[in-house]
Amino acid sequence: MREWAEFETVEGEGGPVLRVRGPLTVSSIAPLDRRLRELGKVSAIDIGAVHEIDTVGAWSIWRASGALGAEIRGADDRAKRLIDAVKNAESSAPIIPHRAGLTERVPQAVGAKVAGFATSLKDMVSFLGTTIMAMAALIRHPRRFPHLALVHQIELVGVSSLGIIGLMSFLIGIVVAQQGAVQLQQFGAEIYTINLTGRLTLRELGVLMTAIMVAGRSGSAFAAQIGTMKLTEEVDAMRTIGVSPFERLVVPRILAAVLMMPVLGFYSAVIAIIGGAFIANFALDIPFWTFLSRIREVVPLTDLWVGLVKAPVFGLIVGMSGCYQGMQVSGNAEEVGLRTTLAVVQAIFMVIVLDAFFAVFFTEIGWN
Repeated sequence: MREWAEFETVEGEGGPVLRVRGPLTVSSIAPLDRRLRELGKVSAIDIGAVHEIDTVGAWSIWRASGALGAEIRGADDRAKRLIDAVKNAESSAPIIPHRAGLTERVPQAVGAKVAGFATSLKDMVSFLGTTIMAMAALIRHPRRFPHLALVHQIELVGVSSLGIIGLMSFLIGIVVAQQGAVQLQQFGAEIYTINLTGRLTLRELGVLMTAIMVAGRSGSAFAAQIGTMKLTEEVDAMRTIGVSPFERLVVPRILAAVLMMPVLGFYSAVIAIIGGAFIANFALDIPFWTFLSRIREVVPLTDLWVGLVKAPVFGLIVGMSGCYQGMQVSGNAEEVGLRTTLAVVQAIFMVIVLDAFFAVFFTEIGWN
C-alpha cells in the first residue's frame, strides 16, 4: 500500500510548528501539497520524521516555508542538499514573457521574413545546382539513370491526374464562356465568347490552373515522400551505401513534372475549350462543332506556343519546391506537414509571379 506524506501542527517555543512525516516524493506528496497551500502562519517546518525525500518534495517544503514565513528544521544531509539545490535554481524571470509592442513586433516579423526568404532563395539556388550536377552525372553514366522511377513518377504526375485536371478544366471552360457571354451580350458581341474562351484557356488559364493543381497534388506528395524518408533516415542510408539521393529521388520527380506539364497544360486547355463549347451550345445557341471549328480561325498559333513555353518552367518550379522542402525535413513528424504546406504555397506563389513575368515578356516581344 502506498504511504502518503502527512503533517500535524504542534505548539513550539516560537509559535506553531508544522511537523511533517512520511515520504516526501513525487508519488506521495500530492495530498500534502494541496493542504500546505491552505495553512496559516507557522514559525517552523520540522521534517525530522521524513525518511525519504526527492527534488519535488524538497521544492514543495522550500516553497511552503517561504509562503508560511517559517524556517526548516530537522533536515538531514540529503534533504539539505536538495533544498539548497532547488533554492539556488529559483528564477526571478516573469512567468509571462514580455511581449513587444505592435510597432516593434511588425518590423521584426517583416525583417525575419525577408531574411528567411533570402536564405531560402540561396539554398534553392544551391539545390538547383546540385540537381543539375546529378543530371550531368546521369548523362555521363546513362546506365545509372533511374528509368523505372521516372516512368513511375510520370504515371503519378501525369496519367493519374488526368481525371481531376479534366474535370477542373471543363468547369473552368464553362465558367469563362458563360460569364464572358453575359458581359458581351450587353454589346451584342456574344460571338466573341469563342475568342475569349480559346485565347484565355490556351494562353493563360490552361497551364496556370494545371500548375496549381500539380503543385497541390504532386508537389505536396514530393515533399511528404522525401520528408518521410529523411525522417526515417532512409536518405542517409542511401548515402551510406553509395547511392545518390538526388539521382534516385529528386531527378526523376523533377523530370516527370517538367515533361508532363506541357502535356497536361495542353490537355487542360483543350478540355476547357470543350467545356466552353458545351455551354455555348445551350446558352448562346452556337452549335458545338461550330464553336470548335471557329477556335482554329480566331486563336493564333502563338497562344499555343506561349502556353507550351511556360509549362516546363512551371513544372520545374513545382518539382523543385516539392523536392527542396522534402529534403529540408528534420526533427519530427510535424516538420513533414510544415514542409509539405510550404512546398505547395511556395510553388503556387512562384508560378503566379512567373506567369505575370511571362505575360509582360511575351507582350514586349510581340506575342500578344
